[in-house]
Amino acid sequence: VCRSNKSPWVCLTCSSVHCGRYVNGHAKKHYEDAQIPVTNHKKTEKQEKVQHTVCMDCSSYSTYCYRCDDFVVNDTKLGLVQKVREHLQNLENSAFTSDRHRKRKLLENSSLNSKLLKVNGSTTALCATGLRNLGNTCFMNAILQSLSNIQQFCCYFKELPAVELRNGKTAGRRTYHTRSQGDNNVSLVEEFRKTLCALWQGSQTAFSPESLFYVVWKIMPNFRGYQQQDAHEFMRYLLDHLHLELQGGFNGVSRSVILQENSNLSASNKCCINGASTVVTAIFGGILQNEVNCLICGTESRKFDPFLDLSLDIPSQFRNKRTKNQESGPMCTLRDCLRSFTDLEELDETELYMCHKCKKKQKSTKKFWIQKLPKVLCLHLKRFHWTAYLRNKVDTYVEFPLRGLDMKCYLLEPENSGPESCLYDLVAVVVHHGSGVGSGHYTAYAAHEGRWFHFNDSTVTLTDEETVGKAKAYILFYVERQAKPGAEKL
Repeated sequence: VCRSNKSPWVCLTCSSVHCGRYVNGHAKKHYEDAQIPVTNHKKTEKQEKVQHTVCMDCSSYSTYCYRCDDFVVNDTKLGLVQKVREHLQNLENSAFTSDRHRKRKLLENSSLNSKLLKVNGSTTALCATGLRNLGNTCFMNAILQSLSNIQQFCCYFKELPAVELRNGKTAGRRTYHTRSQGDNNVSLVEEFRKTLCALWQGSQTAFSPESLFYVVWKIMPNFRGYQQQDAHEFMRYLLDHLHLELQGGFNGVSRSVILQENSNLSASNKCCINGASTVVTAIFGGILQNEVNCLICGTESRKFDPFLDLSLDIPSQFRNKRTKNQESGPMCTLRDCLRSFTDLEELDETELYMCHKCKKKQKSTKKFWIQKLPKVLCLHLKRFHWTAYLRNKVDTYVEFPLRGLDMKCYLLEPENSGPESCLYDLVAVVVHHGSGVGSGHYTAYAAHEGRWFHFNDSTVTLTDEETVGKAKAYILFYVERQAKPGAEKL
C-alpha cells in the first residue's frame, strides 16, 4: 500500500504483504478490515477461521497474532508456520537476494574490531535492535538497552506469560499498530516485557517503544513531556515501579491501591526493598551497614540500609581533570570513588548526629560497609552538582575495570566470602554526552555474548573493549562472576 520496504509482514491466511508495526500500520489495518462486524453476534466456526489474525515478520521470521496481541512461538499440528519460515529463508538465499545475503554474512562474520557496517543503507550490527528516539527519550533508551543485556534480569521478564488483551479506546493520537491498550488499566511489567522481547530478535529495523513510553507517562508524572531527563533517576523510578507491580499490581490488585498503601515511598533506596522480594531486589538488591560514632561520648549507632545502586562522588581533587590523556595530576579510578564512599568521614555542621546518650546533636563520624553484595552491582557516578542556581557537570574521566572488579575490601565480613564471590565483570555502561543534565545526549555500551555494542538510539554498532574503556561513564553495571563448579561449597 505505502511501498515501504521496512519491516514487511506477510499475512499467514492470504499471503498478502504489508508494512509491519510502527511503520504505517497497514498490517494491522489488514487485520482490522478482515474482522467480523461486532453487530453480528452469531460467529460461526467457519467465519472464525477466515479472520486474518496471524502474520510473520519477513526479516526475523517471528510470528505475531493480533488477536492475542503478542508474538507466538507455537505452531500448527502440521508445522505450517515452520514451512512458511523455511520458504522465506529459501527466498532469502536465492539468486534474487544474493547481494543482501552476502552483506548479512559479512556482518555475521565481522570481527570485534569491525568498523561500522552498512546493510541496505542503514548502519547496524549483529542481531542487535535499536530503539527509536520519540523526542529526547535517549535517557530511557540507554537504560532499556543496558537492562536488556543483564541476562538474569532480562530472561525473567521475557519468560513471563502475556497478559490478556485489553479493551479500550486509544488515548489521544497514539497509534499502536500492534497493541490494544485501555486507558486506565496499564501494566508497566507487560510493556517492559514486550520491549525486551522485541530486542535481540535479529530485526534490523529499530523498535519504537511507544507503548512503554505511554505507560511511563501514565504512572511516572515526573517524566511527562519531551524534555531531556536524568537517566539514573529514570532507572530508579523504573525499577521501583516494576518492583511494586510485581508484588501484586497486575495480579488483580489495582495500581492505585498499591500506591496508596505505599504512599510514603519515594525514589529512595528503601522504596525498592519494602514488601515481598521480587526479581528486582533479587538481582540488584544489596545491604549497607551505616556506622555513626559520636565524637563527644563515643556512642556508636549502627543501621542497615538496603540499596539497589550505589551513588559515588568523584573526589574533589580529580574534578579538574577532564580527559584520560591529560597529564596534570593522577588519574581518577573507580576504586578512588568507592574508597571515598566507604572511608571514615566526619559529618559537617549541617549533618550533626542526634546522640541518644548526649541527648543532643553532636559532631560525629560516619562510615559505610557493604554487608551484602548484589548479583548485579549498579554504580552511579555523581556527575551533576548544584552550585548556586546552576547544576554543573563533572566531566572528569574515571578509569574503570572491564573485568575483575574486586569488592572484597569494602565488605563488612570479607572472611565469610569465597575467593571469587566478590569479583564483578562489566556488562553495560551508560554515558552522558554534553554539559548539562537538562541537555546533552545519552548512549550505552553493553556486552552481549562476548561482543560489545554501542547503542545510540536507532543506531547499533559493534565496538571494542578499548573504546568502552575510554568512555566517561555515568552508570556502570557489573555482574557477579560465577564461581567455578569445583569451587562451590558442599
